[in-house]
Amino acid sequence: MGLTHGIHGWTDVAVPDLEAGMAFYTGVFGWDVVDGGGGDVAPYTMFAVDGKLVAGMGLLGPDQAATGEPPSWSAYIIVDDVESTFIRALELGAVPLLEPTRIMDAGKMCFIMDPVGAPIGFWEAGSHGGAEVFNLPNTITWNDLGCRDVASATSFYGELLGWEVSPMDMGDGTIYWTISNDGRMNGGIWDVSGYPSDEIPTHWLNWFRVADCAGTAARIEELGGTVQRGPQPSGVGISAMVADPFGATFGIIETDQVDDQPPR
Repeated sequence: MGLTHGIHGWTDVAVPDLEAGMAFYTGVFGWDVVDGGGGDVAPYTMFAVDGKLVAGMGLLGPDQAATGEPPSWSAYIIVDDVESTFIRALELGAVPLLEPTRIMDAGKMCFIMDPVGAPIGFWEAGSHGGAEVFNLPNTITWNDLGCRDVASATSFYGELLGWEVSPMDMGDGTIYWTISNDGRMNGGIWDVSGYPSDEIPTHWLNWFRVADCAGTAARIEELGGTVQRGPQPSGVGISAMVADPFGATFGIIETDQVDDQPPR
């Protein structure tokens, strides 16, 4: 059995320099490096914790670099059928970014821009089923969508994937919407309409769990990255928004919350 349809199940980062990227991320998270294939044409690196895959890294393409597309982390949602998901997403108002494409025997992928303006990937598993461990230190633990139209986002993903979304009062006058997939927490949505779009664009953000948020933030700066916000207390722990030396943004969070592994 693979990961459940509709779950956030993989993430990777596109960088202009693979060697520098490996040095940074192995230095921050202590990840082991696994050859993901692709050869010289499209080299791809995977990262692992205790032999279990957690994330990937690819080279920022020349077309992306030429158009000024910045390095970034991408989130992938596991689906049973990438073609039908892609077609349905377009029917619901998404914009195609990459049509369904087979990646050797690893699986199939596509990318869309959802109706609120956030790029998101979908992955149909072949030999690669996504991350093999979650919610432990130095692994992916959460994904959230920052957008300016929560109603449209919840409608789109609800229709497309069957997600259920529930409001949660954060206690400071703001509401955060939690996502449930097949009865299991699967990320969240927050309203960024109070921020200028050039400061916080519509986006999916990947969060990695760490044992020591302040220590990890300091190490990120030592290795050439930046701390954009925090570390600061949040509802579930201590968190910070950070970026690698190339500008790809991600979140780190230290928490005592106990989360199990997703069903397979």
